[in-house]
Amino acid sequence: MPDVIVIGAGVVGAACAYYAARAGLDVTVLDRGPVAGGTTGAGEGNVLVSDKEPGPELELALLSNRLWRELAAHGGFEFEAKGGLVVAETGEVRERLVELAAAQGVEHAVVGGPELRDYEPHLADGLAGGVFYPQDAQVQPMLAAAHLIRHGRESFGRSALELRTGVTVTGFLRDGDRLSGVRTDAGDILAGAVVNAAGTWGGEIAAMAGVHLPVLPRRGFILVTEPLRRPLIRHKVYTAAYVTNVASDSAGLETSAVVEGTPAGPVLIGASRERVGFDRTPSIPVLGRLAAQATALFPVLREVRVIRTYCGFRPYCPDHLPVIGEDPRLPGLYHACGHEGAGIGLAPATGHLLAQRLGGERTDLDLKPFRPDRFPEGETA
Repeated sequence: MPDVIVIGAGVVGAACAYYAARAGLDVTVLDRGPVAGGTTGAGEGNVLVSDKEPGPELELALLSNRLWRELAAHGGFEFEAKGGLVVAETGEVRERLVELAAAQGVEHAVVGGPELRDYEPHLADGLAGGVFYPQDAQVQPMLAAAHLIRHGRESFGRSALELRTGVTVTGFLRDGDRLSGVRTDAGDILAGAVVNAAGTWGGEIAAMAGVHLPVLPRRGFILVTEPLRRPLIRHKVYTAAYVTNVASDSAGLETSAVVEGTPAGPVLIGASRERVGFDRTPSIPVLGRLAAQATALFPVLREVRVIRTYCGFRPYCPDHLPVIGEDPRLPGLYHACGHEGAGIGLAPATGHLLAQRLGGERTDLDLKPFRPDRFPEGETA
């Protein structure tokens, strides 16, 4: 019998499993699909501090940024400590970016308009400047999830971290008022604790256990260009509108230019946000708007072909904060979901903090802002 069952083999679930195994717990990871088969596999791999408002999510991001670098030092991850450049089209927007950076209190450099080309030689003319964040990074998300599980099995033993894909959770087992395991289409599994790391489907898993979590999908599209012979874009580059869109509560379509290169050569172009359920239908107008915004920021991309697109569903909560910790409404049930578009970046800190809580330790950060029961019954995103 494992000490912990983790539902979900995306990057957050993989991180929860890795850190729990490192803490000496026996862990079984369950997923109805393959590793990184959900939101993780449709992500860009953002490891950002630049887009976080001052407060608990920024603290979580800073902890996670440090943990990602520690993990990357062991090898096996495609981790790029490239830094992020946030650009402003007008002087007024630039001043707002500078004010945000000062409030965040993280390492940054204010960049004047003429200096932008020192960071990105191919940027468009006429931009007012921006802010450079050296801590921003990128990690290949599918490889990251797979390697966290692989690294855990190799480091702590296969019996300490078991992976079972193609297994669907169908219900929960109880011992009195406490959760004692899960029901699956492959049989019942007993455990001392169950972690809901089901991402966009975290609300459904919670409902199956009889508790309320208002997690809903927020769709986003990505354009992928042909591989480039030489890198054109050095950093993670996005416009100030991205910060506004991340914090927005709108259900309607919002887009902003987010552009970055990859080690393999293709350029990734985003980002869009809209709440349309789990509709995967490609939207030509959205894709066209993303392409137009990217080429306005980097005119050199007008000569580069897009070879494919994909979409994913960010697990959105009404207050834009993830859900991390034990559910007081059902002892034995823990949550690690609702990270919206920041799950890849916040995964190590989430796993680390949850492992501390599972082990009865004092957590490095206060988990009260992320508590599962903070939403009124019936509240929806």
